[in-house]
Amino acid sequence: MGKTSFITFILVLLLSACGKKETILPDRYLFRDEPFLQEYSIKYYLTNPNAKPVKVVCDRNGYIQVLSTAGLLKPIGGMLLNPGTLEPDNNYRFFSSTNILVIENCQNQIIYCDSNHLFSNAWAGKLNIEHHLPGVKMVTAGDNLKFLLSDRKTLILADISGIIQKHELNGEEITDIKYSDETGRFYLLGKTSLMAFTPCDRAPETIYTGTPMTCFDISGNRIIAGTNRGILTIDLKTRKPEGGINSKIPFTEITVVRVIDGTPWLGSVKGAMKLRKDGRFDYYSSERWLPSDTIVDITKGPDNSVLILTTAGLSKICFEEITLEDKALFYEKQVRQRHIRHGLNATLALARKGDLSSGSLEDSDNDGLWTGLYLASQTFRYSVTRSAEALQNVRESLEAMERLYTINPVPGFPARSFERIGYPVHDPERWLPSPEEGWMWKSTTSSDEAIVHMFAFGVVAELIEEPFIRSKAVKLIDTLMSHIVNNNFYLIDIDGKPTRWGRWNPEYVNSLHPSVGDRKLNSSNIISMLQTAYHFTGKKKYRDAAFYLMNEHGYLENLMRPMKEIGHAPADADETSRMLSDGWNHSDDEMYYCGYWGLYRYAFNDTLKKKFRQAIIDHWETEKPEKEALWNIMTFMTGKKDCGLDDAVWYLKEYPLDLITWTIRNSHRNDIEKIPDNFRNQTINEVLPPDELPVTRHNSNRFTLDGGNGGLSEMSAGDIWLLPYWMGRYLGVIGSKKN
Repeated sequence: MGKTSFITFILVLLLSACGKKETILPDRYLFRDEPFLQEYSIKYYLTNPNAKPVKVVCDRNGYIQVLSTAGLLKPIGGMLLNPGTLEPDNNYRFFSSTNILVIENCQNQIIYCDSNHLFSNAWAGKLNIEHHLPGVKMVTAGDNLKFLLSDRKTLILADISGIIQKHELNGEEITDIKYSDETGRFYLLGKTSLMAFTPCDRAPETIYTGTPMTCFDISGNRIIAGTNRGILTIDLKTRKPEGGINSKIPFTEITVVRVIDGTPWLGSVKGAMKLRKDGRFDYYSSERWLPSDTIVDITKGPDNSVLILTTAGLSKICFEEITLEDKALFYEKQVRQRHIRHGLNATLALARKGDLSSGSLEDSDNDGLWTGLYLASQTFRYSVTRSAEALQNVRESLEAMERLYTINPVPGFPARSFERIGYPVHDPERWLPSPEEGWMWKSTTSSDEAIVHMFAFGVVAELIEEPFIRSKAVKLIDTLMSHIVNNNFYLIDIDGKPTRWGRWNPEYVNSLHPSVGDRKLNSSNIISMLQTAYHFTGKKKYRDAAFYLMNEHGYLENLMRPMKEIGHAPADADETSRMLSDGWNHSDDEMYYCGYWGLYRYAFNDTLKKKFRQAIIDHWETEKPEKEALWNIMTFMTGKKDCGLDDAVWYLKEYPLDLITWTIRNSHRNDIEKIPDNFRNQTINEVLPPDELPVTRHNSNRFTLDGGNGGLSEMSAGDIWLLPYWMGRYLGVIGSKKN
């Protein structure tokens, strides 16, 4: 689509700037939203199972051709999230009757070799050289339309007038040829040697012998060669390697090396890699990026893209300048068009991998949780922008949240989800008929749902001035908390019993060993919820309940327990404590932080607020290695000056536009530093970028290296990305884009 790309095309172009925000820190801590390069992939799959890709080229017009064993192919259709195909290229009719053996780029034009001729459709078709090399395997263009051809054993130097020189290679076979504009020489790669050749040479000159090499390219005065153990850099001046083989790359079995605009790209049998300026590699693997992970060829594409040819098709890696605000609006469309089920923020299940047209919206255990997070994001968005669309999203999501309470017969008890009779998908044992004819509701609601409900309702009540919306949010706060307080700090299900995880009662909480995270978490959450309820309703019962728990049952001590003291329960602890402390549950982080909003902002007094700030920052210090945008940004509400804003922005920039749950593998990588097993299940020394990891929500471990379900669902950006972004905008640490 050129410079006016798919992303730009679908963006909503205008946001109102008349909204309000809460500025926590001076402007020097503000991230100014300037354009950055967003990466995404457009994939083109092979439709002919007998066609094996060989080479990809692109000319000055942006015309792309793929040489395969079944002839020339061209990409058809294709856009982000909607793959195209590789189809026979019959633009020139004679292609159908010509057996093309080689294609290459020359002066940004495409040249071809069949068994008799080297020719082109450029230059008015005048380039037509009879090469007398029926088994030609490769051709490279030098200056002044000079060409070096080879069938691996013979070299032919030719120009537009015909053959100039012919050389028989008595040694090892040639596997690749490159030309250097800087040195004016051709370079030839054998399996263990590198040779140089100029038209004035009588024969190729061997300039390096040693490590077996699979492929190479030229970068200035250096050769970058691929091996089966990594990459080798050879200085053309000294003709010696610069150090040894670099094996600190994602995968070491290299099939392709290409230098594109000064940046080395590597292909392997497990994905493609791009060398960054800091010496590390960006890793492109899985169908998020590629039709398959076995790389055949890489070349420069049109409009600042890179073309990666794989055994299953072609990928066009696009680099487009956008802002975080642009990205937010892209995701806003994604949510509204594909992820709203009865007003709930839902996952799109796919019948066929990656095929959005095969999608259907499904229920989940946590429909209320995901919707609550999305509701909060739209509330922050409205507070900042005064967008009418955002306000309507708030209305609809709040209405869906309200129905969780009214669709079941238990007063004040929120259902997990609701659906028409006959259409629930997951956990059939948890679904019950609703008093509303034709509907069902999902039972066994847990504490993670409750705390997010309170977080979202509190945000709405605080930031939305419209009386009807605000009063509904306050009523829901009161409804839920009355149920919990009236039932002795339990969520009581339809069977009259507490749900498995809806337990904040001191008898349960304080039965857990002090090292168990749930003791700290449940104490923190219930105080947050009670403070929120008191703040917006003014009902004394909530304040009294909170101080009763803090003063009589040690809940303040529980929630203030340092994170360093949370770990495995001792062997003599009770069975429940040992089970709950087997390892860190990252869903707890989400619960803590959603609770921190009410814990800190609605604290009963300044003394408590100071303590709560200490607890939040202590937790953040533990979370810091994950570079999780939501935790970092939310911690800014405490006024702490440095809460990893750079890491939060990095997370927001690096999150993929493609939220399909492709299967991702990283555990094989050689460029990651694995660390010993630990309580928090941190697997490597430094977390990988989000676009190299499985798509996950905030309740997951960002150090999980492998995951996904083969591309059979699309996650919603409503909670994953939009919440930290719009919260950052509201808190004044992320700015709007520059006009």
